[in-house]
Amino acid sequence: MLPGRGRNGRGVRGGRVSQVLGIRTAWTAVGDGEFFCPGCGGDRNYQRLTGRRRLALVGVPVLPRGETGPVVECAACGHHYGTDVLDHPTTTRFSAMLRDAVHTVALAVLAAGGTCSRTALETAATAVRSAGFDDCTVDGLGALVEALNADTGRVCGEPGGASLAIELHEALDPLAPHLAAPGRESILLQGARIALADGPYTPAEREVLITVGAALTICSDDVTRLLVAARTPS
Repeated sequence: MLPGRGRNGRGVRGGRVSQVLGIRTAWTAVGDGEFFCPGCGGDRNYQRLTGRRRLALVGVPVLPRGETGPVVECAACGHHYGTDVLDHPTTTRFSAMLRDAVHTVALAVLAAGGTCSRTALETAATAVRSAGFDDCTVDGLGALVEALNADTGRVCGEPGGASLAIELHEALDPLAPHLAAPGRESILLQGARIALADGPYTPAEREVLITVGAALTICSDDVTRLLVAARTPS
């Protein structure tokens, strides 16, 4: 056996050095909260950590080697992630965003229609309940639409149509990046079916639906295709 080598032929000096010298990181918590952990696949608590690296001699930190992080540490699995993981909404937050988006689209389409038929209100109430507003009723939606129509400047086709467009973007813009194409199209199709429940699209309803498609980052050609497809019973 050659000097300085172990039984497997590998050098032992490097192994001994690595046991003596190393880099240790001391982590400090600077925040916490709840996030969607990609490792666990669900909502978990986390700590936001910053670290200071030190050269360690026989396990004892002796010389500073700069800062590292920040990172996000999952309280359940202990894995570290980049802070961009916090951009993904938690499951609870995502459900609330989706529910609010469907509710806003339904109200916008109903308000654009002017006088709401019972059929349109029932279609809208079904969509809103499916999205998570379990206590949504036809009468409740009707009252909200009346309030919107009484509030000057909120009905598309009138001077305040821009105000309604802003509300749609506020509800849909944060949601769109977290939805796959079928999910975004589903929201638009729900709005289209509400508009068609009492007859063909009115110009104001079409304007609202085009705004919905834009906020959901659906290209104009696909918006046109989907509005046509919604006319065909499934």
